[in-house]
Parts: sequence; structure tokens; C-alpha cells
Amino acid sequence: MLDKVLRFFITVLMAIGGLALMQLANPLLSFLISAEFLRLDMGLFGMTMTNLLSILLGGIIGGVTGFLISPYLVKKLLTFSLWVELQLNKMPIHDVIAGACGLAIGLIIANLLGSAFSQIPIVGNYIPVVFSIVLGYLGIHITIEKRDEITALFDFIPKLVKDRTREKDIIKEEPVIDPLYKLLDTSVIIDGRIADICKSGFIEGTLLIPVFVLEELQHIADSSDLLKRTRGRRGLDVLKRIQTEFDMFVKIDNHDFDDITEVDSKLVKLGQLVGAKIITNDYNLNKVAELQGVSVLNINELSNAVKPVVIPGEDMVVNVVKDGKENGQGVAYLDDGTMIVVEGGKKHMGETIEVIVTSVLQTAAGRMIFAKPKAA
Repeated sequence: MLDKVLRFFITVLMAIGGLALMQLANPLLSFLISAEFLRLDMGLFGMTMTNLLSILLGGIIGGVTGFLISPYLVKKLLTFSLWVELQLNKMPIHDVIAGACGLAIGLIIANLLGSAFSQIPIVGNYIPVVFSIVLGYLGIHITIEKRDEITALFDFIPKLVKDRTREKDIIKEEPVIDPLYKLLDTSVIIDGRIADICKSGFIEGTLLIPVFVLEELQHIADSSDLLKRTRGRRGLDVLKRIQTEFDMFVKIDNHDFDDITEVDSKLVKLGQLVGAKIITNDYNLNKVAELQGVSVLNINELSNAVKPVVIPGEDMVVNVVKDGKENGQGVAYLDDGTMIVVEGGKKHMGETIEVIVTSVLQTAAGRMIFAKPKAA
């Protein structure tokens, strides 16, 4: 349907263009054609036969030409529109908004300047077009490049007014407490395992991403240190993966606490405010949150809980890879990373041996298994 409408308008425009060109060429036709009957007045707005024929001929030629080339023009127009849409999708929304504002400002200035220069003979009609192109481009480019500085210009409102407004909003709006809310802290986002847990479907409810956590991630991603920058960008990629690939509802929470500087303290405060559980792998945050009555889901504890259970006396086959801390000890690892300390295993370094479990030690850092060679 859209193709037909575009073809119709192209054909009409080409017909009008052909008619206008033939009107311009009408004096030349009148000079070249000497037949008297073509110069007769037709009684239609003072038109002669030559005028009428030129109008009809121009409209027909332009319309036929437009009808024939319209499929090509429509194809090119659709290709161009898809390219523009693709470029806009790649740009962040704040860049698109800044570019649109810059374009509007540039066109307004171009219109003001064009009116002043339009009285110049010969080139006066073309100067506004040039101004519109140049100033429109400059408006887009400058506002996108300088958007942070332009935004900073509006930070003139006193902080006291902002704080008072926020206090009023907090008093007026009762916090929405939902036991299915899950708060993500910075460390668990950067860790990345939360994405796999979401994929498995073991987490229910809404994932809340506090705005101050996003700001910290962005600060890490913009760090001059390569390792920090890589970790920050990984965290942003994990968030995007959770939001787009999995059946999880992700919500950005705009609560902030200017009187608190530490992100972990803000997270605990927000957990108390909305009644959410905090998902983390930070041991210290885990303890602080529990002391303040905020429930915590520690993915390290989840990881330890799903590791295979072994009991003393059980046999297993391991590969001794390095020395232990004590004399004569060897160290091996299970596929899930669980460390196995083999008494007397140093002499079996690099060998795959059968061992028997003697004891299992559960610590905050994980599970540790003690064993000895079965042959002993």
C-alpha cells in the first residue's frame, strides 16, 4: 500500500514538473511554430492553442516519466529510510534527543539569517538553503559532542531546593513494598553469574537496578585503568543480556540518597525502603545487610549449595596438580572448582590416582575436601 501511495505522489510531482517546464518553453514553441490556428485564443483564461498543447504535452510526458521511474525511486527511498532507522537505533536515546534539539536550533538560526540575505540578487533565493544545510549539521554535531556540558548548564538549582522537593515526594509517596523485588549490587553484576541464574529460571519477581549502581558501573566502564574498564563494560553487557534475552522484568529505580556516600549503604537503605532482597556476592555487604534486617541472596552460597555432596569414606578419582601447604600434601580440583587436599599426595604429582575422602570442611569461601590415596 505504501509503495502505491509513493508511486502516485511521484507521478503527480513529475507531471507537475513537466507541465512547468513546458510552460517555460512555451515562448520558444510559439516562436518556432508559425501555424496560425495554433495561435488562436481558446477563450480559457486567455490561453492559446499552443499554451493548451504545451500544458497537456508537458503533463503527459512528466506523468509517464514519473510512473516509469517511480519503482526505482521508491526502492531507493525505502533503502535510505531503513539506513536512517538503523543509524538511529545504534545511537543512545540521549544522543538522538540532543541531535533533534540541535537540528531545531540550527534551522531556526538559518531561517533568521536566510531572511536577511534573501534580498541579494541572483543568489538570494539559494542562500537560505545553504544556511539550513550547514547550520542544521552544525547544530546536530555540536549538541551531541557537548551534551554533557549543556546539561551541566542547568545544574544551577540550589541543592537545598532539590533536597526539600525529594523529602516532600518521599512523604507524599508511600514506598511500594514487594517481596519479589530483587536488588542487584555492582559486584554481582560484574561477576556475571547472575545472568546464568536468571536464564535457569530460579529467580522470580522484578530485578531492581538502582540508578546509583548504574552510575558506579558507568564510572568503572569509563576508568582509565584497562582492567576496571573491561569489568565495567562487562557489567553493562550482563545487564543488557538479562533485559533482552531472558524472561525477566528489569526496572531502573531512581531513588538516591545524597546524604549517604557509600553505594553499599545506599543499597541497604533502598532495601529497607522497598522491602527488597539484595542479590550479592560481597561477604561484607551480606553481613551488614543482615544486621540491618535486609534479606540477602548470596550467589556464592548458592554455588556452594549446588556442589556435589561427598561424605567421608567415599572414593573418587582425581588428578594431583600441585603441592599443598603442609609437607607432603598434594592438591587436586573437581570440575566445579572444589579443592581436594590429598595427604601424602605430593609424590603423586601430575598423576591421576584414586583417593578416599577422610573429611569435608565447609567454610565461608567454599567447600574443602580432605582425602588420602586409597592405596595407602
